[in-house]
Amino acid sequence: MSTNPTASAPIHAENPYFPVVDNELTAGGIKLSELVKRAGQTPFYVYDKNAMTERVKALRAAMPKDLSLHYAMKANPMPAVVKHMSGLVDGIDVASGRELRVALDTPTKPHDISFAGPGKSLEEIRLAVASDIVINLESLTQLQQTETAAHALNKKAKVAIRVNPDFELKSSGMKMGGHAAQFGIDAEIVPDVLKRIGASDALEFVGFHIFWGSQNLRPENIIEAHDNTFALAYRLAQSAPAPVKLLNIGGGLGIPYFPGDKALELAEISANLERHLAECKQRLPEAEVVMELGRYLVGEAGLYVCEVLERKVSRGQVFLITNGGLHHHLAASGNFGQIIRKNYPLAVANRVSSDDMETVHVVGPLCTPLDLLGSKMTLPKADIGDLIAVYQSGAYGLTASPRAFLSHPDAVELLV
Repeated sequence: MSTNPTASAPIHAENPYFPVVDNELTAGGIKLSELVKRAGQTPFYVYDKNAMTERVKALRAAMPKDLSLHYAMKANPMPAVVKHMSGLVDGIDVASGRELRVALDTPTKPHDISFAGPGKSLEEIRLAVASDIVINLESLTQLQQTETAAHALNKKAKVAIRVNPDFELKSSGMKMGGHAAQFGIDAEIVPDVLKRIGASDALEFVGFHIFWGSQNLRPENIIEAHDNTFALAYRLAQSAPAPVKLLNIGGGLGIPYFPGDKALELAEISANLERHLAECKQRLPEAEVVMELGRYLVGEAGLYVCEVLERKVSRGQVFLITNGGLHHHLAASGNFGQIIRKNYPLAVANRVSSDDMETVHVVGPLCTPLDLLGSKMTLPKADIGDLIAVYQSGAYGLTASPRAFLSHPDAVELLV
């Protein structure tokens, strides 16, 4: 165990959405110790509506006015969050039939809802066709199944092609295209697929969804991806059976998670998009250009809060054993795509700053060494009953985690 009795500066992440009042984190103007009462338990997630509103407002101010914004609700599908986001953005992208039903319960118009996913069941395709949303086709099989469903329902299905591009996003947290992949239809065969759509009396072509990767913090890489995206769209549009009305250029904008990460600078990205949108208006005059974002809009707007169950000293090292962990927050444990595990920013929520600091491991209650929220972190000295808050938890948290693993109690979610 190591202590530093002279340290007193706050060690919490620089997140303006969760200010400190009386040395305690707040969310939505409410101290977390009070939110425990509202949640009725720990662990819980809390999401701040104002944080989401401000992020969308700031993004709109930074980006060209003609660029539409869609919310990728897989990032956080809590129904209350989706309803709030629906009032801020221009559309919603869903990744399952269950998400689609949530989206349909918002004021979003069906033609502003799109459905992506490499594996869509027949039931989901029928629901999508019946709901008049845009279906992003990711294979010839999905094309055939959508056509069959449209005939059975006596409807014309709105379809876009999700393109597996012939380029990739450099330095992407997750590469979603540019190589052999389950996502989308390979760019080189898209012209033939467009002919098939044009020959169908049950399919209405609306456009393209070109997505290449996510969680990128380098403007130059995103700019290059946008350059390639528009070039590919123009090339494919030459084979389209109808004017392109929708061009989804994906998202890819990252947020800082780890030491050394810097917030993404948008100025150069925006200037480049301004140029592309002007050209697109000439070359694809009917196209609505959409940037689809999830993590960037909600990731920094959430905290995961758990409670210290025990302080344990093992061979000179302190372990704070909490009732939270990878079963609720797989990403923070480092088991959701990290190659080299890094710590998410943490705080002792009810004593953010202290003169009594120590280096600790923050772990969960599960019977696996993978259940780790923080390794060798310098935090205020904490004891049983203290609250641990994990920042950057508004996206890919609860629903991206193995909630039934070892059958521990579930977390709850709050929107404040």
